Amino acid sequence: MDTVEHFPYREIIGSLLYAATLTRPDIAFAVSALAQFAQRPARPHWEATKRIMRYLKATRELGLTYGASNDGIVGYTDADHASQYHRHSISGYAFLINGGAISWSSKKQPLVALSTTEAEYIAVAHATKEALCLRAFLGEITRPPSTPMPLHCDNQSAIALSKDGQFHARTKHIDLRFHFIRETVANGDIDIVYCPTQTMVADILTKPLNRGKTGEHTGSLGLLPTLEGGVLGVQGRAESRL
Repeated sequence: MDTVEHFPYREIIGSLLYAATLTRPDIAFAVSALAQFAQRPARPHWEATKRIMRYLKATRELGLTYGASNDGIVGYTDADHASQYHRHSISGYAFLINGGAISWSSKKQPLVALSTTEAEYIAVAHATKEALCLRAFLGEITRPPSTPMPLHCDNQSAIALSKDGQFHARTKHIDLRFHFIRETVANGDIDIVYCPTQTMVADILTKPLNRGKTGEHTGSLGLLPTLEGGVLGVQGRAESRL
């Protein structure tokens, strides 16, 4: 493929990462995927970058809003198993407070998962670490939460594995560092609950979606049309270590 070194690819990716990190979780996956080609981008990468910019221009009225619900902090975690050319699954999580996103991540997993269950379990581990951080932060600025933080997952096997203290032949190869989830659940810090794939908000952080699903999950993240100047931006995390 023809390279496009004469185009400001890295500069634009840097600007898009800034937007994805601060107020636009809906582009986190796409920007993270394109960031890996910053050293030697080809024309398809440049065209995809321009498409993200056109999308942002068409949706410039969207902003993070809060108060659509009274659910407090709710987490969503998902993984896309081995769909990328490198075969590393993509983990994604999003934490919302009263209907608006406050923290999110789209990240390549450090190892090649051998099953969907393993990929989802690793994604839950990443989300659990963020949940513990948010829980501690809330305890410092308000008061320690009295109930476990709900963390939604769309894989029943991963949920069962997080609540089962035993090891099985099909899961014994999973790195021990990911099994701290079980202790966190047992301590009552988080509660991993099932969420159907159709309503999994974090799905937008793990793979490309069609226009309908993108719009649905964008709204679920709290990105809604707002008046100019009335947008409250809260920093999230859109990691691009691919």
